[in-house]
Amino acid sequence: MTSKTFFITGVSSGFGLALSREALAVGHRVIGTVRTDEARRAFEALHDEHAHAILLDVTDIDAIPDAVAAAESRFGPVDILVNNAGYGHEGIFEESPLNEMRRQFEVNVFGAVAVTQAFVPRFRERRRGHIINITSMGGFITMPGIAYYCGSKFALEGISEVLGKELKPFGVYVTAVAPGGFRTDWAGRSMQRSPRSIADYDALFDPIRQARHERSGNQLGDPAKAAKAILTLVSLEDPPAHLLLGSDAISLVRDKLIAMTADIDKWESLTRSTDG
Repeated sequence: MTSKTFFITGVSSGFGLALSREALAVGHRVIGTVRTDEARRAFEALHDEHAHAILLDVTDIDAIPDAVAAAESRFGPVDILVNNAGYGHEGIFEESPLNEMRRQFEVNVFGAVAVTQAFVPRFRERRRGHIINITSMGGFITMPGIAYYCGSKFALEGISEVLGKELKPFGVYVTAVAPGGFRTDWAGRSMQRSPRSIADYDALFDPIRQARHERSGNQLGDPAKAAKAILTLVSLEDPPAHLLLGSDAISLVRDKLIAMTADIDKWESLTRSTDG
């Protein structure tokens, strides 16, 4: 593969760090966003020449355009943008304050969109580029206790699909990459949890929370293999609009599509009853 320049948000851990390592190992240049000087030093220690970190919080919307302009001015045109920065919120809907939803969307949706908006004119004018938005199988399927998280990932899936249709005529591709369960820190220290308070939900949700805690760090998915899959993705001449990662993701999403198709068929006559 020809050497490319990646701009990856959130490279201190998880998929961002795994992808950075794999990209650097095969000769790519990586510009990664971090939020502390300590994280900057740690990231740049990955490679003397090709690992470059910039201090940027994706919720600092006003700082993003200048940060992107400075990165391209210093390191050259970016070929691939990876919107990876994000986190998970866990909490029963009725128990979760609205400000926690706002924070979830500020990071997972508005941050990704703001970074993308800074790059779109550059990619369009150059008639090349690939935008990868790290979503989740939670952008297709749902389960109790992660309404805000699923909402944010459903939103990013939809935005990604529309943007891909708008940019394809200019040779710019957009792929929403939806991982299943991977051995990252998503369900560990990175997850924000609303306190439990309503006993009526105990029987439903307590087993789910316990199972998630027990699986954390033991998930089937290997982040290094996910990174390799993403590097394969960016080498394709005609990359897909959506890519699932992990056998759990493909199984659960297929089940969802089967159930949805069954519902569509069951209620088809009611659906069609609204015509003319």
